[in-house]
Amino acid sequence: MKDPFTDLAAGYNSSGGTLRRVLRHELVDRGLAEHLPGLRARIVDVGGGAGQQSIRLASKGYEVTILDPSRKMLDEARRRLASEGKGVHQRMRLVRGTGERAREVLGGETFDAVLCHGVLMYLEDARTMIQALSTLARPGGLVSVLTKNASALAARTALEGRYRDALSLLDADRDLGRLGVMTRGDTLEGLSETFAEAGLAVEDWYGVRVFTDHLGNSMPGEDLPEMLELEWEAGKREPYRSVARLIHVVGRKKTV
Repeated sequence: MKDPFTDLAAGYNSSGGTLRRVLRHELVDRGLAEHLPGLRARIVDVGGGAGQQSIRLASKGYEVTILDPSRKMLDEARRRLASEGKGVHQRMRLVRGTGERAREVLGGETFDAVLCHGVLMYLEDARTMIQALSTLARPGGLVSVLTKNASALAARTALEGRYRDALSLLDADRDLGRLGVMTRGDTLEGLSETFAEAGLAVEDWYGVRVFTDHLGNSMPGEDLPEMLELEWEAGKREPYRSVARLIHVVGRKKTV
């Protein structure tokens, strides 16, 4: 199997402690906590890579499978797991495979919750992946996606003072990400329609990194708790969440 993230894995893994990464994982974790079922629920993290989200869920008691096509990313997940206790190891499973073929790779298993965070922006279209995510969810199960917000691509660039570049992004659906790759954004409206086509109903959605996305590779400081609270509250309400860099959409698979 070709590793699509060979050239990106090192850069992604090395940025795990930056402010933007810390805020992303903390805010998504809070959003998930509002919707996840009780402990011992079974979760699959499609494109879960190095396990930044999954390992913390396993440490809370969830049974978690990471499915990822990148050998390098899964190797990093194993490295991170090495510092965890035996219980976390027992609740984690690492599987190499693509999300589009997830049902086949995982032998038709279904899960209480299906996560796909930071993946859709690397795909030309979200539909095939979201259909695949839906097949992994049991009836009534959760589907959670985190992706770039196409409605606010100009915001970070403008806050960085690059006004000419920001002007060109007002009508764009993709831009250059921090890893140096052009990635695509989605809108809440488009994702809602795609969820419905896949038999999923949007339950809620959150904005991630409303006020802090322009801070680049800054490291967390003493004001992280206050920053986190501000971002969390802003990400739950209008008009702030609509201009966040990322959108976290949580859906539920229909039972009939």
